[in-house]
Amino acid sequence: MSWLDALILGIVQGLTEFLPVSSSGHLEIGQALLGTSGEENLTFAIIVHAATVLSTLVILWREVAQLFKGTFTTVQWNSEKDYVAKILVSMIPVFVVGMFFKDQVEAFFGNGLLLVGVCLLITAALLALSEWLQKKRQGAGHEVTYKDAIIIGIAQACAVLPGLSRSGSTIATGLLCGVKKESVAQFSFLMVLIPILGEAFLDLLKLLQGEMTSELGILPAVVGFVAAFATGCFACRFMLEIVRRQRLIWFALYCALVGTTAIILTVC
Repeated sequence: MSWLDALILGIVQGLTEFLPVSSSGHLEIGQALLGTSGEENLTFAIIVHAATVLSTLVILWREVAQLFKGTFTTVQWNSEKDYVAKILVSMIPVFVVGMFFKDQVEAFFGNGLLLVGVCLLITAALLALSEWLQKKRQGAGHEVTYKDAIIIGIAQACAVLPGLSRSGSTIATGLLCGVKKESVAQFSFLMVLIPILGEAFLDLLKLLQGEMTSELGILPAVVGFVAAFATGCFACRFMLEIVRRQRLIWFALYCALVGTTAIILTVC
């Protein structure tokens, strides 16, 4: 992988991690178009995912700091502890998938664009349905409940498939559950921090122990990290505003277009 490939893929990852268009699906498409392959792709994915986690912490640092302060500075149960507990509950489905089905999930990656195209169409349908129902529903919605957290967590676990947007699936599912649009995007971005950091840490240990190999150079790794972090900061802030204004239908149309194109390129 050249530094230019890393720059392009880093930008793709940073933008699509928060926009509801599937970062994994776009990375698969980008890698297919650029002709990059092998173990370096997995290592690169770990690096750019860590970069987007860092961008989440930068954009939502006030919210994260408040959660830490409320959780660890008092023994009494409070709203911050309650929120963190909901995040932990939302992580149960993806934890189960990661512990027992990691190899099966990884087998879906690198197998062409047909699955990516189908999953992008599913993402488009979810986004369109959630926006339609949100506009039809006159109520302002409610804050995330424990029931909502587990349902949104299931959506996140399903979104490990390439092309099924994690942010799109979790935000759309939250809106379908009746969660306030101002709350669902923040919860969606915060709930992924621990799973991604945990997965990156475990993969890094495997890499250091020699269980994984990579030919990814230092320059592509650095360029990809910086590009993903910078564009991730922009996309995170942009997406929070998009959800507040209920403009998900444009992303639904985009996912439908890209998904259909991927399927056509595969079958033709």
